[in-house]
Amino acid sequence: MDLKTSVREAAASEAPLIAGLAQFYIYDFSELEPTESDRFEFDAAGGLGELPHLDDHFTAPDRHALLILAGDRPIGFALLNTHSHRGGSVERNMGEFFIARKYRRGGRGAEAVRQILAQYPGRWEVAVAERNLTARAFWPRAIEAAANVSQLEQLAGDGEHWSGPIWTFQAG
Repeated sequence: MDLKTSVREAAASEAPLIAGLAQFYIYDFSELEPTESDRFEFDAAGGLGELPHLDDHFTAPDRHALLILAGDRPIGFALLNTHSHRGGSVERNMGEFFIARKYRRGGRGAEAVRQILAQYPGRWEVAVAERNLTARAFWPRAIEAAANVSQLEQLAGDGEHWSGPIWTFQAG
C-alpha cells in the first residue's frame, strides 16, 4: 500500500504526539554521543527528557510545529524557528527534523522537505551537527531536490555558535 507523504501544522492538542516522537529523535542522537558523556541518559521513568522549547512551537508566532504523515499515520515532525546557527536570527531555520526509521530511505524525508520549503518560503538555514554523517548526506540532496530553492550555499559553523555545516538558501 502506497501511503502519500504529507506535512501539516500540528494542533496544540498534538503536542503530546510530537513529544512522544521526540523521544525517538533524541534516542537516535544518543548513538552519536560518546559513552563517557552525561548527555542523553535515561531518566527515572526510562525517558530521555523533553525536547527543549517544544511548547514554544505551539504559542510563538515565529515558530512552527509540523507533523509529517504517511497517509493518516504520523511518521515524523519538523520544528521551525528563526534561530541562526551563525548568531542572531534568520527568516526560517529547520530546528529539528525527524522521520521514523521505518519510513527512511524511501524518499519520504525529501518529500517532506520539499513540502515544507513550499509552504514556508523565505531565507532558510539548515545546520547539521558535524558528527551526524547521515544528516550531512541527506540535507544537501533534499534541499537541492526542492524545485523552489535558489542561492544554495554551504557554510562552515564558526565553532562558537555551531560546529558543522550550515546550508543557507532561498525558498520560494
